[in-house]
Amino acid sequence: MEDLIPVTLWIAGRGYRIRIRKEDEAAVRLAVKIADERVNELRNSFAGKDDQDFIAMCLLMYATDQVTEANALNPVQKELVGNMTAKIDKLIGEG
Repeated sequence: MEDLIPVTLWIAGRGYRIRIRKEDEAAVRLAVKIADERVNELRNSFAGKDDQDFIAMCLLMYATDQVTEANALNPVQKELVGNMTAKIDKLIGEG
């Protein structure tokens, strides 16, 4: 059985306790950060809704992205690639 670690992740001010593989923690936390930012963007754009509405809208946007951009990178992958590219550029610049 895989070794799982417990983590608490916060989306829209609410904590969710889950168990994940240690090597997945950075990617999961990045995904949560992106989701929480998207929820906050929705909250600022649409007044009068509650957090459950914003989370549902965020989920629908994510699912739509997966269907319409099947061959494209998702937001988490884009950010990871961007971070790796920045690190590579920095290392090349130091050489």
